[in-house]
Amino acid sequence: MGRLVAQKLGEVLGASFVVENRTGASGAIGTQFVAQQAADGYTLLLVASPFTTVAASIPSAGYDPIKSFTPVGMIASGPLIWAANNQLPANTMQELVALARQKPGVLNYGSAGAGGVNHLVLELLKTKTGTYIIHIPYRGVAPAAVDMVAGEVQLVTGTIPALLPLIKDKRIKPLAVTSAKRSPALPDVPSMSEAGFKDFDVLNFFALAAPAGTPAVVIEKLNTALNTVLAMPDVLARFKVDAVDAMPGTPAAQTKFINADYQAWRDVVRTQKLVIE
Repeated sequence: MGRLVAQKLGEVLGASFVVENRTGASGAIGTQFVAQQAADGYTLLLVASPFTTVAASIPSAGYDPIKSFTPVGMIASGPLIWAANNQLPANTMQELVALARQKPGVLNYGSAGAGGVNHLVLELLKTKTGTYIIHIPYRGVAPAAVDMVAGEVQLVTGTIPALLPLIKDKRIKPLAVTSAKRSPALPDVPSMSEAGFKDFDVLNFFALAAPAGTPAVVIEKLNTALNTVLAMPDVLARFKVDAVDAMPGTPAAQTKFINADYQAWRDVVRTQKLVIE
């Protein structure tokens, strides 16, 4: 996503954008780096879902998603998918919840790492259903999915592109997407609302942000360019492959989205009494 957006912004603005990956701490290291840069519009952050989940769940994240950044605009969003080992005696989310209630602490769930959206979506489910499912963090969705196929863990969520090959090969089974609406990429898989969870709507999202204090004229120019990129047919075609929808709009719309997402995850963290170092 970063390379795609950087390339297209470069075309629109006639500038050269360099993508620099700063990995570690579920994105917190790269996020801290951008927060500390000059507020001149020359260093930007590709925001993804851990931007809010890590800040909400890990006290040492080292940044505030509201105060440390100036929003540029949303890019895209799409649901995760609940997937299960084929031997799990549950084929729907309702059957999964019933099984978890019947056997608390027996089911294992693999995530892409503690504090990420893949972790907190499980905690949200546990909060809403009063169930106890053991969380096992991995270094990414791929190794968690390998263990799910092998039966070491029974459940995983991931992006649709990440898990779709295993679903198509019938090596794992989909239960539902994490959003309130179905995904066109998996039209036969129910949404959480259809699965009986009316107020459950979790989206994996991408956005663009600048360090706090970046001048409004710079933000306006970047936002206009970003919205131009999000209307390009080849970009929309790529988004379709990635099972996400474009989210053109204003910086104010991003502020509203990020605020709501951050507060919702903070509520889950408090309810579940999560302590992540």
